[in-house]
Amino acid sequence: MEITCTRCHETVLADNRYCAACGLPQLVYSNGAVPGQAQPVEWADALRDASMVDWKTALRVALMLAIPAGLLSSGLSPVGRFEVFWVAAAAAWAVVLYVRSQRPAWITIGAGARIGLVTGLLAGWLAFGLSGGALFAERFVLHHSSQIDSEWKTRVDLSQQLTAQMGLADAAQMEAQKTWMLSPEGHAGIEAFGFAGNSLFLLIFAVGGGAMGARWLARTRRPEI
Repeated sequence: MEITCTRCHETVLADNRYCAACGLPQLVYSNGAVPGQAQPVEWADALRDASMVDWKTALRVALMLAIPAGLLSSGLSPVGRFEVFWVAAAAAWAVVLYVRSQRPAWITIGAGARIGLVTGLLAGWLAFGLSGGALFAERFVLHHSSQIDSEWKTRVDLSQQLTAQMGLADAAQMEAQKTWMLSPEGHAGIEAFGFAGNSLFLLIFAVGGGAMGARWLARTRRPEI
């Protein structure tokens, strides 16, 4: 008996657990359960296997790819502006390497997203630490504090000018805001908030990269049947 895949609508033999075209788990029918009536079996097991993650293997490949992604995404990297690309690509490639060691060679999009999330967390932490460490070293080790403060004052002045042009605050509010932003606490808080927000942004792209990697594998790899 032949059935049709619900995703790609290709013909699938009744005894096959996966679609040979797209890799979707299929209902496997047996005529022995009820005489004269086919009954679905093994589909739940196939889907559960594909959605489970072997974290020992997944963490190894995630760490291996998160390190270069974090380095490229940090403030020390000359190509750090492409950080979302590096992290998304690392997450997708981590899924590919993970699936190569699995049988069947297929995972769900949700499992790919979880591997991508872990890859993004590792890469984000590394990028955050390197960028923060570089600023600390530049200020306190290389003694470039006057240059850093001057550049920060220029950014604050530009921000205040935009706020004034848009009419978002009165003069007293703007002066209080400027005083806080130029204080050591305000400067450090804004920089830390920026790093944290950037790391969260990287996580979103990492999850998307892992999910896309799993989706791509489901379309291109021919699973073992």
